[in-house]
Amino acid sequence: MARPFKLTDLQLILLATAAQRTDGSILPLPEQVSDQGARIRKAIPPLLKHALVAETSVTDPNCSWRQDGDTCFGLLITDAGRAKIAFDGTQTAPEALVSTDVPASAKAAVVVETTLPATTPGSKIAMVAQLLRRDDGASLDELVQVTGWLPHTTRAALTGLRKKGHAIIRSGETGATRYHLAA
Repeated sequence: MARPFKLTDLQLILLATAAQRTDGSILPLPEQVSDQGARIRKAIPPLLKHALVAETSVTDPNCSWRQDGDTCFGLLITDAGRAKIAFDGTQTAPEALVSTDVPASAKAAVVVETTLPATTPGSKIAMVAQLLRRDDGASLDELVQVTGWLPHTTRAALTGLRKKGHAIIRSGETGATRYHLAA
């Protein structure tokens, strides 16, 4: 029996970035990993082997993974790659994938999703979801206190909820960021 393929943090970053792009391209590299060329050269072959990305000819040299003669090849995320990052509960989102800060001019950032998978009753993630459903939501400090997780783990759990289809609203009118689950 073959062992399931587990993505590294770097592979997860590459696939998540490609999934967010309209063209689905892995390249150009996300800024947070653009200086890790050697690691990226090692991370991509397993993605190709497991058909999570596919090679395609490209005209833009910035999107080129390799060149064969005059033909440049880029990498596009496949449906299998999208499914792997969207539904693989064995993955933990790296800190680099946690959403960026809300601009000072914005009152709230909303992530819109459609389906809402259930969480396991009594689990810590279910407690987090319950706190986020309150009218005033929850702050990172409140979530850390209830779960006993470190802040980066708590933020990764929020990212995990987003990946599972929960719409999470971030607001920070009073200076402290609060998180809410959209109704």
